[in-house]
Amino acid sequence: MAKATKKQALGRGLSALLKDPDNDITTSDDKNADKVIGNIVELDIDNIEVNPFQPRTKFNETFLRELASSIKELGVIQPITVRKIGFDKYQLVSGERRFRASKLIGLASIPAYIRIANDQESLEMALVENIQRQDLDPIEIALSYQRLIDEIKLTQEQMSERVGKKRSTIANYLRLLKLDPIVQTGMRDGFISMGHGRALINIEDQLIQLEIYEKIVSKKLSVRETEDIVRNFKQTKSVTASSAPKKELPTFVKKGIQDISEYFGHKISIKVAKNGSGKITIPFHSEEDFNRIQKLVNSAK
Repeated sequence: MAKATKKQALGRGLSALLKDPDNDITTSDDKNADKVIGNIVELDIDNIEVNPFQPRTKFNETFLRELASSIKELGVIQPITVRKIGFDKYQLVSGERRFRASKLIGLASIPAYIRIANDQESLEMALVENIQRQDLDPIEIALSYQRLIDEIKLTQEQMSERVGKKRSTIANYLRLLKLDPIVQTGMRDGFISMGHGRALINIEDQLIQLEIYEKIVSKKLSVRETEDIVRNFKQTKSVTASSAPKKELPTFVKKGIQDISEYFGHKISIKVAKNGSGKITIPFHSEEDFNRIQKLVNSAK
C-alpha cells in the first residue's frame, strides 16, 4: 500500500512540473526531461488528443462499455502512452480503448507514460503496438503492416524484427489485401476466418472469388472444404458441375452491379428480362446482417 501511495504522490508532483510554463518539455534535452520521460504521470484527460495515425478505426461499443465499467470499479490499471506536442498538450501513442472508456465514465485525469517522439516514430509505435493486440481482425493487422511498408518504409525483414513475427507470417497477412473488398469486409465482420481468406486468394477472378465466398457463408463451409472447392476450380476452371453459359447482362447492369454489391457488403444477383426489366436479390446471413442492410436502405431514403 505504501508503494502505491508513493507512486501516486510522484505522479502528482510530475503533473505539477508539467504545468509549469518554465518547464515546457518537448525534447529529451530540455530541463527536467529526465524526471518526466518514461515515468507515470497523471494527466488531465482534456489535454490529450487521439492519435491521427491510429490504424484502428473500429471500437466495439459493447467491449468499450465493459472496459469503462471495469475502470470505474478498479481504475486504469495499465497507463496509456502519450507524446508531448506542446505546453500541457499530449497525443495518444497507445491505449485508445482505455482513453475512450475513461472519457465515457467522465474521468478527469488518466495515468500515462510520456514519450518524446516525432510523427514518424509516433506512427511506428502506434502501428507496432496495434499489431501486438490479440483482438484485431486479420485485415486490421494486414493494413497495419502495409502502412509500415508505405509510410515508414520498412522491409518485411525489418518488420519481422520490430513485431517479433516470421517474415512468412507477415507476407501471409499482406496477401489478404488482394482479396475483393467484400471478402475483406466479411473477414472483418467475422463471417469467414483468415484460413478461408488465404484459400480464396488463389482465385484471381473476383467474381468467382465472391461466388465461393457466398457459398462459404451460406453453407458455413470449413476451411478444408473451401480449400477443396478452390482446388477443384483450379483444376476444372469451374466452381460448380454445371457448365451452362451464363446469359450476358446488359451494359448498364454490368456498370452498376459492383457498386451495389460493395454498398450492401454482399455479392448481389441480378436477373434481366428481354424487355429490360429485372430483379435484384440481396442475400443476408443472419438477423444482425439483415438489420445492417435494413439500416443502409433506410439511410438512403
